[in-house]
Amino acid sequence: MTETPDSPQPSAPPKPKKKRRRWRPAVRALHRDLGYLVVGLTLVYAMSGLAVNHIEDWDPNFVAFEAEHALAAPLPEDEDAAVRQVLDQLGIDEEPTDKFLYEQELEIQLDGRTLYANGETMTILDRGQRARPGLRLANWLHLNRGKKAWTVVADGYAIILLFLATSGMLMIPGKKGMRGRGWVLVLIGAAVPIAYVVLSGGPS
Repeated sequence: MTETPDSPQPSAPPKPKKKRRRWRPAVRALHRDLGYLVVGLTLVYAMSGLAVNHIEDWDPNFVAFEAEHALAAPLPEDEDAAVRQVLDQLGIDEEPTDKFLYEQELEIQLDGRTLYANGETMTILDRGQRARPGLRLANWLHLNRGKKAWTVVADGYAIILLFLATSGMLMIPGKKGMRGRGWVLVLIGAAVPIAYVVLSGGPS
């Protein structure tokens, strides 16, 4: 039996579908969740890193203060009575770490501050430093002052950062990934510390 021109042609067998790589969605999901997990730690390390990088320009842990007050009454000759008078006037309920009275000049050393009372000028100079709220704690953590326990946390954070950096290179396929501009940007980023070491001469 011959086929007429209008007879349907047998269809070609369907091409087998290529298996899609299933690992990229899993990597993206893990990258996302671990990224959320370390947001708090990243903020702590970033803020304290900026602070301690400029330690020559400012104190990242404390802020200095100085205030002058009028002395309400002449200082008594008794040292303990003079100390109590000044502390009561300023509303300070704290035992001095040291004290010294010479005629009408009294020095009271407290935790983080020193008071200088002068019975002749009738003044009290309050000089000291206060901890920077939040930032001092961030610096304490960044510099691993917590030692053993915090070392475990810091090591875990470093491992997660290594995964985030590595997985970030693998998540995007094609021209926007490592096969395209990705490897160029990776090389540029790696060249920054290498160039600095070469230009600065590195460690002595």
